[in-house]
Amino acid sequence: MSGRTAPPGVLTVAGSDSGGGAGIQADLKTMLALGVHGMSVLTAVTAQNSLGVQGAWELPVEAVRAQYRSVVDDIGVRAVKTGMLSSAELVEAVADLIAGTDAPAVVDPVGVSKHGDPLLAASALDSVRTRLLPVATVATPNLDEVAQLTGVRATTEGDLRRAARAMLEFGPRWVVIKGGHLSGDAVDLLTDGGEEHWLRAPRHDNRHTHGTGCTLASAIASELAKGRTVPEAVTAAKAYVTGAIATGFPLGAGIGPVNHTWNLRPASP
Repeated sequence: MSGRTAPPGVLTVAGSDSGGGAGIQADLKTMLALGVHGMSVLTAVTAQNSLGVQGAWELPVEAVRAQYRSVVDDIGVRAVKTGMLSSAELVEAVADLIAGTDAPAVVDPVGVSKHGDPLLAASALDSVRTRLLPVATVATPNLDEVAQLTGVRATTEGDLRRAARAMLEFGPRWVVIKGGHLSGDAVDLLTDGGEEHWLRAPRHDNRHTHGTGCTLASAIASELAKGRTVPEAVTAAKAYVTGAIATGFPLGAGIGPVNHTWNLRPASP
C-alpha cells in the first residue's frame, strides 16, 4: 500500500476531435495540466483537423449511458463537464444522468465548431434549453451560442448583461457569457443574476485558438472539483485559458490549437 491519495476525478461527456485540439482530447489535456484525474464519456466521433470537421458520427444513447454509469458508479466524480451532444435524445439522456449525480456540472452548449461546422441538430435546441441548462451549475456559451439559444445578439460589451439574463432564464445557476468574439480586450461576464464578475484579459494576436471553449469549460470543472467556489474556479480557468491562447501553436494548414501544457513548462531564464 503506497498511501497515496487519488486526485479529484472530473468526467467529460463530449465528442472526439481526431486532430487533438478540441473535444475529449482538449478536455483531458486540460484536466491533466490542472492536476485532476480526467475521465471520459464519448458521445460522437468526428473526422476533424485544423481546416474543419469533415464528418461526425454520433454514438448510441445506450453506449453513452453505459460509459457514464461505469465511471460514476465505481470511481465517482467531483465534477462533470459536457460538450458536443448532437441530438435531442443524447441531450436528454445526459441531462437525466447529471440530474442524478451529486457533483457540479459545467455545460458548454456546443453549437458549431471553430470553423463554423454545425455540431448540434436544430431539433435539439429545445432540449438544451429545457433539460440540460436547468441542471447546469455553470453554463459557458459563446455569443453565437447565446444567439442560437435565446435570439439575443450581443455585439458590444454592454450587451453581455442582456445575454446573461436571457441564458439564466433557462435555469443554470451561473452563466459565463464569453465575449471573445467582440473587439478589444477579451471580456467575459460571470453572473448568477445577483453578483457579477467581469473577467478581462488582453487579446493576444494569435490565430491558433482551436479548442478554447472546451478548454475553458474543462478548466472550470477541474477547479470546481478541487473545491473552489464558482467565481474562484472561473477566474482561475480564465487565467489558464489566456495563457493557453497566448502560446497556441500552428498545426496543419489551418487554425492550430491552444497550448494546454503552457503552465507545466519551466519559465525561460
